[in-house]
Amino acid sequence: MIRFIALSGTTEVTENFYVYESENDLIVVDCGVGFPEPEMFGVDLVIPDFDYIRKNRSKLRGILITHGHEDHIGALPFLLSEIKAPVFSTKLVAGFIEEKLKDYDIKGVKVNVFDPERDNISLGVFKITPFRISHSVPDGVGFAIDTPEGKIFHVADYKFDWTPVDARPFDIAKMAILASSGALAVASDCLGSTTPGYTESEKGIEERIEKIILNKKGRIFFTTISSNISRIQQAVNVAARLGRKVAIVGRSIDSKVKISEDLGYINLPHGLMVDPRQAIKMPRDKVMFIISGSYGQPGSALYRVALGEHDFLKIEEGDVVIFSSDPAPPGSKTNVDFLVDKLIESEVEVHYYDIQEDLHVSGHASQEDIKLLLSVIKPKYAIPIGGTIRHMRAFSNLASGVGVKRENVFELKPGESVNFKNQTAQKGEKVEVRNVLVDGLGVGDVGQVVLRDRNLLAKEGIAIVLLQFDESEGRLVNKPEIISRGFVFDKGSRDLLEKSASKLENFLRKKKDLDRRLVKNLAADFLERHFYKETGRRPMVLPVVAEV
Repeated sequence: MIRFIALSGTTEVTENFYVYESENDLIVVDCGVGFPEPEMFGVDLVIPDFDYIRKNRSKLRGILITHGHEDHIGALPFLLSEIKAPVFSTKLVAGFIEEKLKDYDIKGVKVNVFDPERDNISLGVFKITPFRISHSVPDGVGFAIDTPEGKIFHVADYKFDWTPVDARPFDIAKMAILASSGALAVASDCLGSTTPGYTESEKGIEERIEKIILNKKGRIFFTTISSNISRIQQAVNVAARLGRKVAIVGRSIDSKVKISEDLGYINLPHGLMVDPRQAIKMPRDKVMFIISGSYGQPGSALYRVALGEHDFLKIEEGDVVIFSSDPAPPGSKTNVDFLVDKLIESEVEVHYYDIQEDLHVSGHASQEDIKLLLSVIKPKYAIPIGGTIRHMRAFSNLASGVGVKRENVFELKPGESVNFKNQTAQKGEKVEVRNVLVDGLGVGDVGQVVLRDRNLLAKEGIAIVLLQFDESEGRLVNKPEIISRGFVFDKGSRDLLEKSASKLENFLRKKKDLDRRLVKNLAADFLERHFYKETGRRPMVLPVVAEV
């Protein structure tokens, strides 16, 4: 029997993490991060639950990576810090992974580079043949995985782009040959399943970028996601043609451009690139800044420029900012909207997603792409991945229209599995999984209770009550003092706080046989009810007892 487990990545778009398992062997495909929802106060990242891998680490033969986006590689340092396993990827993706592991000081991990034109990989009972696909980041692949039960195709984020910027289109011929002997199943991208037609090629974007920049007298600030090397290449091409020097601003984008240049995935003409501090001394119509921050991330280079907080880079009236990406991760649109508004207030010309200029095209298969993939592979079973509930259902409807029986499409939630045995498939046992939150250096130590407290603090504020208590006599020594933060303004609401303190004092002095713990509990309970009655709010009440 072969078991496919979607440990995450089927309902939240990001956090891709899939398992193929036999009796004695297990492989992982992709290991990505998710992005925190707005209500996850203080959380930096969401990563998959690795508990199933921990329990089966003796069976883990390797980790296969499809491409270099964060929602497919970003959680690798967290997994590899505790479970060492060989990683397999293409050359560019390996460069991104090695840089990421270095950032997290992860050592002793071998990243094996394969060539999708000629290499095969053998991991236990699994025999894997990679093939090239098209996506918004170069060097992506799909996998044909030969198992004892049949061949399963894993095609994560993809589209059929016959004129990609890197001139390496989807190798549909190889995929067709691999599928010609029969395909048991396919697990593939469903994010574009609600979008009609075919996904547009990247090629046309370069002309649109040039049209915007042509004859502009100010500086150009061009932003896209740091791993979108093809889009950065297009911006570089435009700058070269229009006589502008290019400066890279932002650690993430600078790192990925350097890796891509070293490995031959981006062409930077000699003499075109300049240091950002040199660029600010040049005529404003002779420079383009390729800058990080396309998702409006607080602290990113573009964010600091927009707020006038960057160390040396200033934006002025007449400058042009081009967003060449859609705000995709959860919670990011609010940040980007804020950034766009700030830039517009500065009298800057801003080109962004709400203006229909087609400065970004999706890297994901639309409806006709999905139907083409299924028609070529002709799988008996299909598993939509990489989308949400609605995308999985739309994928199911498309699949049933091209020969996959409706009952043979498995819409899996995190932790759910499919068992393949004797050329048939059925839902398997569910693995219990949870969201693992990364907050600073802490991994998994922030749970729902902490988030609830942070949510309460953000919405209602906190009231700290200082209590001087004589433990030996079991009584208050002085009147309580109440300090407000984010609840009511201390000076403006001094009367409320003073009266509340007096009422609390009277309440506690009527009680007998008090001890430290009881005083804290009684004070918190009394003030929570009192504040709600007086203000309609429920601040977090934090009693602090000082023994005297």
